[in-house]
Amino acid sequence: MKHIFKQGSSDDSRVLLLLHGTGGTEQDLLPLAELIDPDAAILSVRGNVSENGMPRFFKRLREGVFDEEDLIERTDELNVFLEEAAAEYGFNRNRVVAVGYSNGANIAGSLLFHYKNSLEAALLFHPMVPRRGIQLPDQSGIPVFIGAGENDPICPAQETVDLKELLEQSGANVTDHWEQMGHRLTESEVKAGAAWYASNV
Repeated sequence: MKHIFKQGSSDDSRVLLLLHGTGGTEQDLLPLAELIDPDAAILSVRGNVSENGMPRFFKRLREGVFDEEDLIERTDELNVFLEEAAAEYGFNRNRVVAVGYSNGANIAGSLLFHYKNSLEAALLFHPMVPRRGIQLPDQSGIPVFIGAGENDPICPAQETVDLKELLEQSGANVTDHWEQMGHRLTESEVKAGAAWYASNV
C-alpha cells in the first residue's frame, strides 16, 4: 500500500495510522498527527481502491452503502500491511493508534469490528457502522473517540449512536464529540480529539 512513514521520537513511540477520506491522499492528515501527538511515529496510508479516480479504502455500492465483501477483504489487507510495516520499520505493532476521517474512519472501525488487538486506540472522525449483525471481537479497554456532526448529511447521527453502542458492547471505552458543521472535519473537533488522546491514550 502506498504510504508515508516517519519515525517517532523514540524506538517505542506510538504509531499514528492516518487514514484519509474519499478522494484524499496520504498527505491529508499529516497536520492532525502534529496536533494529536508530535512525538509519535506516523504511518499514513493511501487507499488502494479508486472510485472515479478518487482513492478510497474499500468499494461502495452507492453513497452510504458499503460493498461488504470488499470491505472485509480490504480490512484484512490493511491488517496484514500493518504487520509487514511493523517488521519493515521496526515499530511496536501493539502501539498503533488509528486516526481516520470519513472513509478512513470506516476502515479503522472495520479493524475493530474484525480483529482483536488490531489497534491500541482509535480516533474516528465522521465514521459509519462498518457492518451490522456480526459478533465483534473482545475490545475490552480500547479507547475510542468518535467525532460526529449532528447535521452530517453523509453520516447520519444515528450511525454514530449505533457505532458507539456496538463498540461499547465489545468492551471499548467510547467517547463521542458532537458538532454542527455537517461532514466537515473541523479544527475544534480535532482539538477535542487531541485533548481526549492526551487523557485517555
